[in-house]
Amino acid sequence: MAPQYLETASGRRIAYHKTEADGETGGTGPTVVFLGGLKSDMEGTKALYLEDWARARGQGFLRFDYSGHGSSSGRFEDGCIGDWHEDTLAAVEQLTEGKILPVGSSMGGWQALLLAKARPERICGLVTIAAAPDFTEDSYWANFTEAQKAELDSRGRVELPSDYMEPYIVTRRMIEDGRQRLVLRSPLVLPFPVRCLQGTDDSAVSTATALRLMEHATCEDMRLTLVKDADHRFSEPDCLALMSAAVAEICDAEICHRQ
Repeated sequence: MAPQYLETASGRRIAYHKTEADGETGGTGPTVVFLGGLKSDMEGTKALYLEDWARARGQGFLRFDYSGHGSSSGRFEDGCIGDWHEDTLAAVEQLTEGKILPVGSSMGGWQALLLAKARPERICGLVTIAAAPDFTEDSYWANFTEAQKAELDSRGRVELPSDYMEPYIVTRRMIEDGRQRLVLRSPLVLPFPVRCLQGTDDSAVSTATALRLMEHATCEDMRLTLVKDADHRFSEPDCLALMSAAVAEICDAEICHRQ
């Protein structure tokens, strides 16, 4: 099916697919919102798997492309963490009602944490897969050579190789904006259940990052599941089953709470 489009206050055109809750099949819980990774789109394996899972349960579900990603407007290299945070807020505020359960993959994990800080009252729980908070500072900037930093300053951009696709273009704007969105340098209060999933063979996000998030956040019900030999895609059948189980646990707890 062709996506629908949301026009944001920032003038961006955000492509999305939304599955409405179906009360006849038990869909009374929160809307699950999938937040994809950097340069990923809403047609990825995890997003489509969760959509099918939600539809089978009658659960509300939303997936969308950030600006500069997939079918949405804009160019990737013009965007930054703050732009994609604005896209996320617009999608949540205009396309959902009531409680939501964000599921953030990689950069989407950072976006989920930013959303949790901005709209904690809307969130009943959080699931992350290989969450990459603060990666523009801790992964990109921290590992740039002096030559790359000079190139970023002079040209406004550098290109980084990727294991998954064409090189990433990292702009000075992305780095500078990322510094305004860091979540691991100040209090991070998550007043709801959080389930973090992480593969031990992830070459993009290390288990150290997952542990740092666990140690830093203030949360009474936060768990980290490490999957031996799972990579960054986290899309093998057993990984997908773990993801939907984590989402189901939080959804079911929210439904029981309402009753």
